[in-house]
Amino acid sequence: MAVWVEHMELQGEQQERMSAGPVRGSSQQGMRAYNERLVLSLIRRHGALAKADIARRTGLSAQTVSVIMRALEADRLLLREAPLRGRVGQPSIPMRLNPDAVFSYGLKLGRRSSDLTLIDFAGAERGTLQQTYAFPTVEGILKFTHEGIAELSRRIRNPDARIAGLGIAAPYELWNWADEVGAPDGAMDEWRHIDLAAELSALLPFDVMMENDATAACGAELLLGRGRTYADFLYVFIGSFIGGGVVLDHALYAGRSGNAGALGSMPVAGPDGRPVQLIDVASLFTLERALKQAGGDVRLLWRLPQDWSGFAPMVDQWLATTAHHLAQAIVAASAVIDFSACVIDGAFPPDVRARLVAMTHAAMLKLDLQGLAPPQVVEGAVGAGARAMGGACLPLFRRFLLDRDVLLKEVLDAEGT
Repeated sequence: MAVWVEHMELQGEQQERMSAGPVRGSSQQGMRAYNERLVLSLIRRHGALAKADIARRTGLSAQTVSVIMRALEADRLLLREAPLRGRVGQPSIPMRLNPDAVFSYGLKLGRRSSDLTLIDFAGAERGTLQQTYAFPTVEGILKFTHEGIAELSRRIRNPDARIAGLGIAAPYELWNWADEVGAPDGAMDEWRHIDLAAELSALLPFDVMMENDATAACGAELLLGRGRTYADFLYVFIGSFIGGGVVLDHALYAGRSGNAGALGSMPVAGPDGRPVQLIDVASLFTLERALKQAGGDVRLLWRLPQDWSGFAPMVDQWLATTAHHLAQAIVAASAVIDFSACVIDGAFPPDVRARLVAMTHAAMLKLDLQGLAPPQVVEGAVGAGARAMGGACLPLFRRFLLDRDVLLKEVLDAEGT
């Protein structure tokens, strides 16, 4: 099961009590690690909190919270901010995450490019490397990752910093898209038999884990972007192929088989009115194909920093087609779950994203919406690097955080006030 959902399994008794009331911390000795994660997650979500705030939000005693926060501060995971004066009693001292205490790497393995990102404990990007290619090879990805981590590690100035690990965000069944990316026959079959996480674990001195790329991007948006604004949202990420995710009650919903949010498979009306899958009419490979037919350099689509101004007419046509079909998919999804928002992001420049969101919203309003409350259509806040950022978040959550419970706690608190 995905790491994003792993925390549901860790709670046991705590999870069962959610229906009866807010998730609480525990003062039992055996729950110390859980309580530490709970405190770190609350502080990550709010930026900085004082002991009294944490005690109120968790139900832990003030003494227990003091013990936990002293331990986390001694472990250099927390830093003190300036005291807040002007209240009755002793000044309140907020605590925040120490960004230089822990670092994590994220690898986005794509069909046309790979990105390697370093983030700090607060979730800020500290550096990104990229390579582009006609199609990915196992040898090339292993070399890029191993050498890239060595290069990015030089940007870590704290000699005592811990490395949480490497999270890989990759599409399922990469080998099935050999024809679409123009790879020679059999050139991508090696991906059928390789365990990339295991191969990289043998090269690296820390944990390596793997997640679907669209799911990782949705996780990044949930944790670092719009997740603080919307309790429920449909997430769309457009790369070489379109994918997505579903967020319910501030938590990533994977579904029975892990395919919730597999928007690429959703049927929509094609150009001739016949059903086609969304992946065939709302993915960047269709823009790449048009650019190639016009004799353009398709590598410009994937290079950083992105600049698509040189092929504006093809981008205009791609935006119109994509917005039309994406609007159909959003309305269909909203008939099943009453989403408050649809968050759209992708491997494109911010100005292209803004235009796509506006055009999709306009196209949605032209559809028959009787009986539906259409969601807001908004831009993603993480950007083109969402997949790599989401991958980098995986090790942080496996080792340090328990965000799902904290977010549910916040929802329950909000409903009770």
